[in-house]
This record gives sequence, structure tokens and C-alpha cells, in this order.
Amino acid sequence: MEQLLKRTKGDKIIWGVVIVLSMISLMAVYSSTGSLAYRMHKGHTEIYLIKQLGVLMAGLLIIYFAHKVNYVIYSKIAVFLFALSIPLLLYTLFFGTTLNEGSRWIELPYIHLTFQTSDMAKLGLFMFLARQLSRLQNDLDNFKRVAINIFLPLIVICGLIAMANLSTALMIGFSCCMLFFIGRIKVTHLLILATTGILLFGILFTVSKLTGFGRATTWEARIKNFASKDKDDVPYQVQQAKIAQANGGLTGVGPGNSTQRNFLPHPYSDFIYSIIIEEYGLAFGGLGMVFLYLLFLWRSIIIFRRCPFAFGAFLAVGLSFTLVFQAFLNMAVNVNLVPVTGLTLPLVSMGGSSIWFTCLAIGIILSVSRFVENTEGNDDEVVQEISEEQ
Repeated sequence: MEQLLKRTKGDKIIWGVVIVLSMISLMAVYSSTGSLAYRMHKGHTEIYLIKQLGVLMAGLLIIYFAHKVNYVIYSKIAVFLFALSIPLLLYTLFFGTTLNEGSRWIELPYIHLTFQTSDMAKLGLFMFLARQLSRLQNDLDNFKRVAINIFLPLIVICGLIAMANLSTALMIGFSCCMLFFIGRIKVTHLLILATTGILLFGILFTVSKLTGFGRATTWEARIKNFASKDKDDVPYQVQQAKIAQANGGLTGVGPGNSTQRNFLPHPYSDFIYSIIIEEYGLAFGGLGMVFLYLLFLWRSIIIFRRCPFAFGAFLAVGLSFTLVFQAFLNMAVNVNLVPVTGLTLPLVSMGGSSIWFTCLAIGIILSVSRFVENTEGNDDEVVQEISEEQ
């Protein structure tokens, strides 16, 4: 263990946040899956706890091995992941497993492992855009080059994801726009991108309504229910989430004492934040989660500011921003600030492949952090190696 700790590099606070979120995940998942385990596994409530523990342990190993890799190698991997994402998203759209009226999952043959292709596409896209931004830093005034090399990949990936999972597509699009702004792309170019996105969404919505292919009806219903002042239009899961938060109050009812886990749909994934508030209270559970994600973002921004090379800087800030933004969207859904989406709480909600892709993103951020530490430690050989590969 001591040798492992010595070999572990990167921002120690980020490592700490990951460990704390993993521990919260274990406690929250174990508590919120009690009824599910009783129905599905005849009362063996520890099954999902053991499964989540295995997923998180594998995730920590992914972070460890990913952070040991020279982050420049991810520039080459980004091209492969981005290229692979397009056919996989197309396959998922037409042949994927249907969940909540949307095709979002594919199942790997023989091993029967399912995963969301949007998770891999999101990771590959941000890595690819960080690579493109770093290469075009001296040519960002050329709108044609920016549109072809940066905007077009974003539109393609978000367009394919939006047909089955609009919330994820919007989250990716907004996060990318923040990355573009940080990457010094002109505001006028960003406005053109935003206008194009709105027009394309309007076309997608119209085609979906006319043909019945897609989820336009679901999008429309969710927005109407969210905007409605009629209490009868409030979705059932939102009602139960509010009851859970009211039960918790400031201090909570205590670990394992949630009652709404028996009524709230998906209390172990989409609405796990409500269970955390119910059991640990708004002061510790609710605001504590916000603090942890903001702390993660703050440390990633420090890595961004200290990294001397554009690719590593954009990689760190881009991956961290999308992770934190997803967390805030999930929490906003739970407290009814935005319409219901299917986004999970990163590193906390019960999952498998989604947690592993999140861990891979964190490992890449820590890889950049490890390089920054070596640079500030005057490791001239490492700096020379990176600068040559850049």
C-alpha cells in the first residue's frame, strides 16, 4: 500500500474528492436499493452494495492507470474514440436497447455487458476538441477552419445523441461552448454556432413530430409539465423527490432511514440526490455535495492555469466542466429547477460503464496534473518530451 501511494501522483485534493464521493455512493446506493433488492433478489439487500463496491474499485483502478499515462498519448486516442463514436451512436439509435422510450444502450456480445454509447462519445468528443483547439490556437480567426474542425464534430455527435437523449446532447453542447469560450474562439462565431444549433433542433423536433420517430412528444410533455402551475401536472417522481427533501430538513433522518426510497422511482440513479438530502439533510448532504463538486472544479481550473501546454489545459478544464455541469443538472432536476432528465449524479449514482467512463475522464485530468507537478518540480526531461510531442 505504501508503494502504491508513492506511485500515485496528481492533485491530492481531487483524489480526496473521488474517495469521498465513492464512499457516499456506497452508503446512498446501499440505502436506496433496499426495496429493489428485496423484490429482485428475495431480500438479499447486500447484492447491490457488493456490485457497486466492485464497480467503484474497478473505477479507482481505471483512474490510477489512466493517470500514469503521458497525457499527450490521449491526443492520439482522441481521434480513434471520436471516429468510433459515430458508428456506435448510429447503431445505438437504430438497434440499441430501448429504455424509457429512447435507444441509449448497446449490449456487448458474449459478455452481456451494456453501456451507454453517449458516455464514450462525450469523452471522445472532449478529448478531440481539446486536441483541435490546441492545434488551431493561431488560426481561430478563420471561421471556415473553426467551423469544419471544431463546430462540425460537435454538431454531428450532439445530433446523433439528441435523437434518443436530448438532455445529454444539450449538456454536452453547453459544456463545449464554455470550453470554446475559454479556448478564445470569437463570441460572434459562438453565436453563429448557437443559432445553428437552435435551427437544427427545430428541424429535428418538427421531423420527429411529423414522423413519430424520436422523442419529440416526450420532450414536449416534460416541458409542459414543468411550466404548468397545475399540481396535477407535476410528475410523480418530482412529487416524491420533494417529499424526500422535506422529510430530511436541515439535518436529515439518518443513514438508512429513508422512507421515500420505497416510493421514489429510480432512487439509486436519477434521484439519488433526494435520498441523500433525506438521510443527511440539506446542510450536510445537499450543500455538502455541491461543495465537493465545486472543489473538484476549482482544483481542475488550477491545473488548467498551471499547465504550460494548450492541449493539457483544455483537456483538464473541458472534462472537469462537463462532469460538474452534469452533477449540477442532476441536482437541479431533483429540486425541480429544470425539467426531468435522465442524467445521473457522477460517481454517486448506481452504475457500471457510466462510472468507468467518468473515472477515465478523472484519470486523464490527473494525468495532466501529474505532468504539471513534474514541470513545477523542474523535471526538464519530462518538459522536453512533452514539448517535442506537442
